[in-house]
Amino acid sequence: MANYFNPGEEKIRPGVYFNYQKKEEEVTPGAVDGIAAVIFKSSMGPLGAVTVLSAKEGYKDIYGEGGTTDVLRETFYGGASKVIAVRVGNGGKAGMASLSCESGTVEIAAKYPGAAKFTVTVREKLTNSAQKECIVYLEGMEFEKVTFASGDNEAETLKKAFEASTNFTVTVKEATGAITAVSQTAFSGGEDPKCTNADYSTALAEVEKYYFNTICVDTTDAAVHALVAAFLDRIFQSGRFAIAVFASEQSKTLEERKKAAEGFDSEKVVFVLNANCSSGSEELKDYKVAAYIAGIIAATPSNESLTHTKLTRYSQLNELLTNSEIEDAELRGCLVLSLSANSDIWVDSGLNTLVNLEENQDAGWKKIRRVKTRNEVMYRANAAADELVGNIGNSTSDRAVIMTTIQGVLDDMVTEGKLSYADVTEDPDIPVDGDACGFEIDVIDLETAEHIYLTYFFRRSTAVPEEE
Repeated sequence: MANYFNPGEEKIRPGVYFNYQKKEEEVTPGAVDGIAAVIFKSSMGPLGAVTVLSAKEGYKDIYGEGGTTDVLRETFYGGASKVIAVRVGNGGKAGMASLSCESGTVEIAAKYPGAAKFTVTVREKLTNSAQKECIVYLEGMEFEKVTFASGDNEAETLKKAFEASTNFTVTVKEATGAITAVSQTAFSGGEDPKCTNADYSTALAEVEKYYFNTICVDTTDAAVHALVAAFLDRIFQSGRFAIAVFASEQSKTLEERKKAAEGFDSEKVVFVLNANCSSGSEELKDYKVAAYIAGIIAATPSNESLTHTKLTRYSQLNELLTNSEIEDAELRGCLVLSLSANSDIWVDSGLNTLVNLEENQDAGWKKIRRVKTRNEVMYRANAAADELVGNIGNSTSDRAVIMTTIQGVLDDMVTEGKLSYADVTEDPDIPVDGDACGFEIDVIDLETAEHIYLTYFFRRSTAVPEEE
């Protein structure tokens, strides 16, 4: 894993170390896109641990649709192909239902704490009287079903049938004989976990173990947003590159929301200012809109801009801003939603919250597209170089191999339309000494035409001029 170094710093551990600098003239591992990390609350599913979800499989069979699982839904709507999901919280109790047998009882319980509304039915299988089926319903809809043999030891056969379940466990309480038939007997005792800021920190520690392009959370809490922003700054030091997308409560004034964006002043944070839309009759606000944008950013390749990306999820933008409001917001690092000339809802400009540049930054770090491109350059080049650590010498010819390897990655990105120029040379400021060597990677990442100026000339005469 690559780690960040400050110029002049000598590292202890063997490995690849990177930094970035501003070029005075402001003028192969493949890309990995479409991965979003999402932290949310639910009444079911694994707690405080990562589940990797795919767009194809979805999340409902694991986490249901309660709590703030809508943040998962919106991230997938945005185009994320994979989600690093963590249900956040602590404590709580798992619900259970007790089933009577001829002697004793058998208990079926949720594997994880939460107040999910489960009910259970046990009945003879209609097509085979030698078998029974146990059906667990969630909110009245069939959620999981198993088939087990009828007979004198139904409790044990039911337990065996649930062994592969990811959602439920069965405990036999000295039970013998047949299980008494029941119809939608409710689980009891389930309690949702509590949730504190410390739980979000715990969730972030789990997320850190995985690669992702973007991250979003199920809250407008500024303290949680600050935790995530600090987290991204920290993992950047270990060669992990990601962008967070936030929004404040839309009940706050426009000025309050602008100030919230200003507080980040980071290329790693995108702040959606007017996150207030509708999809048909459903109103979608703040963190839900942020999640949708996070999915879009994750899925958009780095050779494409977010500027004027149409948000087809929405049928209505509920907070329209004036031209002066938009200009002020964008100067202060806000991502603003606006309407096209055709009344399509789109991203006005693909900006992050960075306003005040560090000494090693140019203005390109203010654009989401260019941050994604630069993150990709560092990720892919670091990964290629990391494969060579410990496997190659430090002679002139060996260093040429390292440069050729990295150059190959960069050339691929030129071909992919992400860079217009890329060159690798030895770094004169890092002397070759023992096992240390350094390289300069000079790239020009591409920009999108976002300001097109048209000058019109109108004539009083109606005569068509002759061609010269």
